[in-house]
Amino acid sequence: MLAPRWFTAGLPGEPLDGELFGGRGRLQSTVGIVRRKAGGPLWRGVRFCVFDLPAMPAPWEARMRAIPAAVKRSRYALAVRHTLCRGHQHVTDFLADVERKGGEGAVLRAPGSLYAAGRSPDVLKVKSFADAEATVIEHLPGKVGTGSLLVEYGGQRFAVGGLADDHRAVPPPVGSQITFRYQGLTAAGVPRCASFYRAAG
Repeated sequence: MLAPRWFTAGLPGEPLDGELFGGRGRLQSTVGIVRRKAGGPLWRGVRFCVFDLPAMPAPWEARMRAIPAAVKRSRYALAVRHTLCRGHQHVTDFLADVERKGGEGAVLRAPGSLYAAGRSPDVLKVKSFADAEATVIEHLPGKVGTGSLLVEYGGQRFAVGGLADDHRAVPPPVGSQITFRYQGLTAAGVPRCASFYRAAG
């Protein structure tokens, strides 16, 4: 990532865990800005949303309270707002509201948890998946057997991954129908994060 110096100015010397955000529904354009070697002024529409302090050896609640002070000198970094979970229905309603606004999902953190790099049982991602049926057009090779399926759905062709070992060895036949899961559509109308669910029928 080649962020301009003016974008990173004011960030603390300590590590920050977060994501670059260019606005709801603007994931592709944000990725494009970040990947450009000369993104320049386009970075002014991006924010670094900070949600944890990896180097702070303290429970989650204390780290959360310390984030605003850690980023206060940065013009382009901000502390992510958190909401105390009040139960299953609260999560369901909160997720529905996030998705209604164009968000992808929510993250739940265990109270009192310490920071852990990578996957952790103390952090749970919550997302809704839609599913649909598509026609298999081609078997795309992987390291072992079939890596993914080229499918057609809604006039679009795209790859569907997530095949289990048995489907890598014996994939659904070309011309057959499969059910896949996905998380919304890209700006071009292509299912995002499409993964194999089952052979249809």
